[in-house]
Amino acid sequence: MAGGQERVLRRRIRTVQSTRKITKAMELIAASRIVRAQARIAANRPFRDGMVRIVRQVVAEDPTMAAKMLGTPESPQRVGILAIVGDRGLAGSYNSGVLRTTERLVAAYGRTGTETHLWTVGKKAPGYFRYRRIDVRGSFVGMADRPEFADARDIAAAVMTPFLAGDLDLVQLVSTRFVSAGTQRVDVRQLLPIPLPDTGEAGEGADIDALPGATATATATATAGGGAGGFTEFEPDPESLLETLMPQATEAEIFAALLEGAASFFTAQQRAMAAATDNADELVRNLTRVMNRARQDAITTEIMEIVGGAEALRQAKEV
Repeated sequence: MAGGQERVLRRRIRTVQSTRKITKAMELIAASRIVRAQARIAANRPFRDGMVRIVRQVVAEDPTMAAKMLGTPESPQRVGILAIVGDRGLAGSYNSGVLRTTERLVAAYGRTGTETHLWTVGKKAPGYFRYRRIDVRGSFVGMADRPEFADARDIAAAVMTPFLAGDLDLVQLVSTRFVSAGTQRVDVRQLLPIPLPDTGEAGEGADIDALPGATATATATATAGGGAGGFTEFEPDPESLLETLMPQATEAEIFAALLEGAASFFTAQQRAMAAATDNADELVRNLTRVMNRARQDAITTEIMEIVGGAEALRQAKEV
């Protein structure tokens, strides 16, 4: 019996050790990709910030356009939501944080009678919302690990077309913001119209009912350029410029969110795989201890049987 238990424990230890090799390899791969993802975020940030700044300046030249393209609608009736998650799991709470925040956001708008339209990025999102009977208007997959600007352009076209056509009053972006290697948080931020410089953003754990657009009071004004002081002359006219600049600014914002999401995914995966590797080491130690105890019990039992048999033979000879 003890020998059989020892074989079972040896087999289980080998299985855990094999799993540990996989988790350790995934941890090292994720750690190597974090550096590249951070470098891409840093390289993209000046372009993203510059595009937002110049669009604010152009829009501020026309009060009518500013009211449509800047600020936050007071009472949006049709809201678009773009949720960005990963294509794979094994990354701790990275995917679930964004998905649950998006679900709460949809529910909050539903309680106010606001019509919502949902777009998702990542393979983990469609199944989650389909199970909860939340319609997904569009889904993009295969771009979460290493996003390209062309991917952001496709996503921006999907959400901008109904906004420019007047079918949407507000577009919200739900993604994971990469603050540092040790801090990532789920953010809900306004994508369209372009928020004013002082418009707040809702982070993880914020009251969804108070998110931008749910009970918003800020409106755009003709002086809300938000750029540096001084005089800027635009050519051609602001309306013509916006036809090019608005899509590019939206693409840059989405691309930045994709990059931060990728960096956050690899960071979360690295932590999750490190924890899994540590757990595997602890499990191997515990199983080895149990196996050694079982082996000692087996040896003790065999010795007792030998001693008992020898004693029985000695007594038989004496008789």
